[in-house]
Amino acid sequence: MDEELNRIISEAKQGSKDAFATLVHRFKNQVYRYAYGMLGDRMEAEDASQEVFIKCYYSLSRLENEFSFVSWLTRIVSNVCLDRLKKRQRENEVAQETAGEGEAQERHMSNDLKITIEEAMRQLTPEHREIMILHDVQGYRYEEIATQLGIPLGTVKSRLNAARLAFRIEMKRGEA
Repeated sequence: MDEELNRIISEAKQGSKDAFATLVHRFKNQVYRYAYGMLGDRMEAEDASQEVFIKCYYSLSRLENEFSFVSWLTRIVSNVCLDRLKKRQRENEVAQETAGEGEAQERHMSNDLKITIEEAMRQLTPEHREIMILHDVQGYRYEEIATQLGIPLGTVKSRLNAARLAFRIEMKRGEA
């Protein structure tokens, strides 16, 4: 991490709103891309990005080491997205319980017929989606992902392999 960024983070931790605004400006696209990749919806990704920076603002003073800022921020994005996905899952379960059986089948058939890369990504588990976004979309190395997610290097590699396999299966389903 460069010294300028380290200085900006330190100033933001001490309460400088200008320094925090600089951090938001510097990381907003990265946060948005990650959230969009996880959530698959532009509006929800924008909302999630705002939530991430609000959480970041209120907890930045507790960040112990400026050098771990990027990993810390990535973890916040991940947690916000995973929470939103869990909420969406609960809402979908409730909606399916209340919807007629024919409507649920029609929605399912519609999804099967119109599968795209985004649809295939949405079918993956949040853990698989997260690992593919970090590695294949954002270009993080295995070691960086392990640090950011707090998981062993071997888990990163096996999870990425499983994610790619599941993605290929979902794409083939879309072709059928």
